[in-house]
Amino acid sequence: MGSRVPEGFPPCHLSLGLVLPWSGAGHEMAFQRSHRLNLLRLVVLLLIALAGIKFLFRDSFTLELHKHVSKESGFWGDTGDIVQDVIPQSQVLELPEAKITALRQEPGQQVPRDVSATEMRLVHLDLKGAAPRVSYLEQVFPFLSQLGANGILIEYEDMFPFKGELEVLRSPYAYSEEDIERIQQLAEQHKLEVVPLVQTFGHVEFILKHEKYQHLREVERFPNSFNPHVPNTLALLRSILAQVIEKHRRSTWIHIGADEVFHLGEGMDSKNWMSRNKGDVGTMFLKHIKEVLGFLSAQYWGLRVLMWDDMLRKISVGALRESGIAKHVSPVVWFYAPDFEAEQIEPFLTKYAESGFEAVWFASAFKGTTGPAQTWTPLSYHLKNHLSWLKVMQALPRLAPLRFQGIVLTGWQRYDHYSVLCELLPVGIPSLAICLQTLVNGGFTEEAKRKVLDVLGLESVQLEQSTCEGRGAFPGVEIYHMVQQVNGHLRESILKALEEESAIKGWFSPYHRKHHFGNPRNMESFGSKVLKLHEDWESFVRDLRAQLERVYFPDTVEEWMEENVNPYLDQLRDLVRDYRAIIRLNGRPKAT
Repeated sequence: MGSRVPEGFPPCHLSLGLVLPWSGAGHEMAFQRSHRLNLLRLVVLLLIALAGIKFLFRDSFTLELHKHVSKESGFWGDTGDIVQDVIPQSQVLELPEAKITALRQEPGQQVPRDVSATEMRLVHLDLKGAAPRVSYLEQVFPFLSQLGANGILIEYEDMFPFKGELEVLRSPYAYSEEDIERIQQLAEQHKLEVVPLVQTFGHVEFILKHEKYQHLREVERFPNSFNPHVPNTLALLRSILAQVIEKHRRSTWIHIGADEVFHLGEGMDSKNWMSRNKGDVGTMFLKHIKEVLGFLSAQYWGLRVLMWDDMLRKISVGALRESGIAKHVSPVVWFYAPDFEAEQIEPFLTKYAESGFEAVWFASAFKGTTGPAQTWTPLSYHLKNHLSWLKVMQALPRLAPLRFQGIVLTGWQRYDHYSVLCELLPVGIPSLAICLQTLVNGGFTEEAKRKVLDVLGLESVQLEQSTCEGRGAFPGVEIYHMVQQVNGHLRESILKALEEESAIKGWFSPYHRKHHFGNPRNMESFGSKVLKLHEDWESFVRDLRAQLERVYFPDTVEEWMEENVNPYLDQLRDLVRDYRAIIRLNGRPKAT
């Protein structure tokens, strides 16, 4: 039978153009061999051609993808513009190559993992006050992971080891570069995503307080917010962002802050800009945010960006859509009240969906939102805040077509760079544990309670009283118990001795002390009690200071003692000093 050429397929149309006569068995066998050889050659040529086409198509596709990501409907510049030209040349800050390629893959560099399908629970570490030593974070990170966190939002402010021209921004106790790397290693070890936060518009007191940068203030008198019209503002931000991102190459996200831009529009430059451009504060705000996002998009492809949403709430859907920022940043909707309904958040969510945003984050609070000088965390208050956010999460599908990406559990340490300290982190850990487990379990269920008590080593938690029973086994538990004593007893016990002790009021009044006289007989009636109270509190404070020094740097220890201990203990110290001096006088006449 032999091989046959399929009907309708002329033998002369083989790809190599060979025509073989069709006669005889020997010729048939020769033809078969030649046919197979020609088919093999044809297959090889086809494979080579396909590889070439694929290569050309890949380069073309990659180029088009880059153009698509870099430019969005003219937001990043008109079609055909170079991406870098989005930022005026006068505002370009030259950076070493290593600083502008942080997310480009290099040998041994970890590529950011895809977390788009993961609902994140980030614990906020606000380091603009009471920044803990890295040795304390070594103890805390395992607890965060155990309790249900899968990331940390680190607001470094002046604790970052800025270099070169930016070194003036560093606190004397700033982390070293080795510390920053150690923090990230610890986070990776405990499966915690690290998200750095760099304020890029408001809350930049740590920058604008320095004489070197005062000319960048929106209003000359106030160090709160940047003037977005001074070319050096964006140049400075590019440098700050580059240094922070360079040290966080593992990170998938960066948070650019942009909340509470106080006094925006009040500076003369802003007023002139709005007049010339027939614009308003909202469009001016978006212009600056676009410039920040333009830098990040151009230099750090693939890095996801977050921002607080409060300034966006005031801007129209039309302005937000026209700006195009929805393609390049996700809003973090924050609300810290204890009781609220999903419908209160709905207007914001609807606006963001209509403005083109696809994903949304929420922000709750586990401490630091009940008063700028709050020392003790109200557990019930923060639990209710998280229960309210759970209702929003459950209602989101019917509220707006947005994908819930994650929640930030904020733990503010100061209201701004100049305010006093809020609750210390060890004091807030029980609240953090309750809030995290509430999110994990969909409520503060019995399972959540058991987990909290087990991980923290406690016997019980009294939500309304904001107290915990049991010795505890969480990092900083000694500080927790000692601050509880300060908060609940120090002031009261001293004021009681000074103001309610009748013998002191009758025989050792401020008048007696001012004129250095008193009756030793009557003074001795209260002396032993006062001296014992003083001795006990001084011993306690020495132990408290030692515990604080294990967790915090000297500036934090001094500030906390000055704000929370010394205003009361100094009154007792002064009384004891005067008592000892006057009783030695043995009842002499008053000094004139």
